[in-house]
Amino acid sequence: MTLKELSVGSSAIVTTVGGEGALRQHFLDMGVIPGAQVTLVKFAPMGDPMELRIHGYELTLRLADAEKIEIQPVSAQPAQKTAPAKAVADATAHPGLGEGGKYHVKADEHPVSEGTTLTFALAGNQNCGKTTLFNQLTGSSQHVGNFPGVTVDRKSGAIRGHADTEITDLPGIYSMSPYSSEEIVTRQFIIGEKPLGIINIVDATNIERNLYLTMQLMELDVPMVLALNMMDEMRGNGGSIRINEMEEMLGIPVVPISAAKNEGVDELVRHALHVAKYQERPGRTDFCDMNDHGGAVHRCLHGIMHLIEDHAKRADIPLRFAATKLVEGDARICELLCLTENEQEMIEHIIKQMEDERGLDRAAAIADMRFSFIEKLVDQTVIKPHESRERARSRRIDRFLTGKYTAIPAFIAIMGLIFFLTFNVIGAGLQTLLEIGIDQLTILTAKALTAAHVNQVLHSLIIDGIFNGVGSVLSFLPIIVVLFFFLSLLEDTGYMARVAFVMDKLLRKIGLSGRSIVPMLIGFGCTVPGVMASRTLPSERDRRMTIMLTPFMSCSAKLPIYGFFTAAFFPKHGGLVMIALYFGGIAVGILTALFAKAFRFRGEAVPFVMELPNYRMPGMKNVMQLLWEKAKDFLQRAFTVIFLATIIIWFLQNFSLQLNMVSDSQNSMLALVAGSIAPIFRPLGFGDWRISTALITGFMAKESVVSTLTILFGSSADLLTLLTPAAAASLLVFCLLYTPCVAAIASIKRELGIRWAFQTVVFQCVIAWICAFIVHAIAVLFL
Repeated sequence: MTLKELSVGSSAIVTTVGGEGALRQHFLDMGVIPGAQVTLVKFAPMGDPMELRIHGYELTLRLADAEKIEIQPVSAQPAQKTAPAKAVADATAHPGLGEGGKYHVKADEHPVSEGTTLTFALAGNQNCGKTTLFNQLTGSSQHVGNFPGVTVDRKSGAIRGHADTEITDLPGIYSMSPYSSEEIVTRQFIIGEKPLGIINIVDATNIERNLYLTMQLMELDVPMVLALNMMDEMRGNGGSIRINEMEEMLGIPVVPISAAKNEGVDELVRHALHVAKYQERPGRTDFCDMNDHGGAVHRCLHGIMHLIEDHAKRADIPLRFAATKLVEGDARICELLCLTENEQEMIEHIIKQMEDERGLDRAAAIADMRFSFIEKLVDQTVIKPHESRERARSRRIDRFLTGKYTAIPAFIAIMGLIFFLTFNVIGAGLQTLLEIGIDQLTILTAKALTAAHVNQVLHSLIIDGIFNGVGSVLSFLPIIVVLFFFLSLLEDTGYMARVAFVMDKLLRKIGLSGRSIVPMLIGFGCTVPGVMASRTLPSERDRRMTIMLTPFMSCSAKLPIYGFFTAAFFPKHGGLVMIALYFGGIAVGILTALFAKAFRFRGEAVPFVMELPNYRMPGMKNVMQLLWEKAKDFLQRAFTVIFLATIIIWFLQNFSLQLNMVSDSQNSMLALVAGSIAPIFRPLGFGDWRISTALITGFMAKESVVSTLTILFGSSADLLTLLTPAAAASLLVFCLLYTPCVAAIASIKRELGIRWAFQTVVFQCVIAWICAFIVHAIAVLFL
């Protein structure tokens, strides 16, 4: 019987994990190992993927992958250990610094010399609170989200009050196996840059799955502190952890904390500084169980360690870590060790002997060894809580938001409500108020300049250039802030992960995984972080395809363009036009994906293996922080890129090649440059040099399109005389689809290289021209 055949609510024991390569290793690292008990929670609304409960957490899996996992049904789940009514944590005092507590450490004879910067790696599973802890430690304000993979790049800062330290927040990973790009980033940092200490943050409410990474980090033999996060939730649900006993079994300091409430963080810092300064390494790196079949794994690892000791020393790779990775079949480590053919054959013989004795293949045997130790550790040190309030609440909410008949209508309704409130109610109302304020300030400034008899050229620059150009863009700040507010709420609550779960089967039809929905949804805010978020995708094929499609999602920088033309040409149908543009971009992206899947990105999407977090109430501080970051970014654009573009456009518009001021813009330098490309847009209905100019400046920043048009036309009334509604609709479609801004192109170049960035510019311009031509031809018949 395979896992695919399991019915909802039933439990089973995993007997065999099929498949091969990195994906199978990923399954094992996530705890899908022979002997593990799984319970099928539900299927996605479209019947695929499925949601499982294993090792106390929820995991998603596609039916095609579930078919590779053989199971043996169990009649009933074993009773879960729960805390007694008055259970409390171990009352023994937590050891002080330098005492070593009950854990035994391997300390260097000489501490780190004075003046040396103490470097730390902050490592942990995805969505365990790493970035929250990083912000507490450094006083930084990095964005925190309730979605696996929010941190897609490493960030560094000094610990508050300790200028001689540097802590690096690494992307969340489940293991040290290089399955995805973020795992490679984390592994390369710890092995290559050799921090003096590791702070391993663990979700105490999901401790079994989290400790799997802890085992591998300890094998690196780097001074380390274990931070048990979310202990407030653990205690609140009747659970507790015997800290001293856990320290004794692990051989490293263990500190209970709540990063969100800043509890225990000072003690964590003291222990981290101590182990780094005195280089107190983990007291144990061997987790083999000599009983049962564990002796076979022990003998295998130690035999390989003796064989590769000199190679590991030359490659500067921790010996125990290198040995376990060789057993797992890690090609990168094997390549770094530079083993001879004879040594490789000997290692294979040792591994084959272990497989025969153990009755498991190499990778499964190592995973089983680690999880067996974790099970013993948890049994002896953890009093498990009863079902948390967060989990019970999540199940109730999921009945509706991921229900078979309600999930997709709920998603459409939620996104529709967000767009309606943003563009027709809250955002539009605030925008009107800001526009009135900017207009009044412009009038007062113009009067002051006139009264002061300021030179007409300077008067024109300030009023016609800066105030009209930058002011017209600033008026759209409320819409952008409101949209980001709602998107932030969706991410913080954990709904984004459910969207990925619900949409996976639909996205697979166009060759993508459900996880691709997150970078694309982020792309609605800004293409740059959307492109960066694609790093969480483990498949290079999926990454490239997602990055190619993300610019089709209408970013917030295009909102000023939509608002400007909608107000001028379609004032009674603003919400409808906005929805049509947003869903139009999605539709073109889908068609492009189908074409790319057939001709360029052949193959199947990456398997959908993802943890579903509990729903959480959004933190207002985090939401306001994100809004401030986006507003600040927008204002910086307005007063740097757009400000500069406005002045350049004003200058080119008002001066000839001979640097004489012109009375008619048609005689200006701008008309000469833009006029040469204007004929390209004539079939689309907007072959005027002024519109061509606006599209060129839009390449620097999309908001510049509006400021440029405002400068060149003076008012929307002049634009109305030039463009027909059909031409305006065509121009809106072109602005929706043509090349993303310079920042987005730079981000694509960083991720995929200059060739891909150039191809993106050309490809999107061609797509935009074709779609705008079609829209114009249809609109002429109806508008």
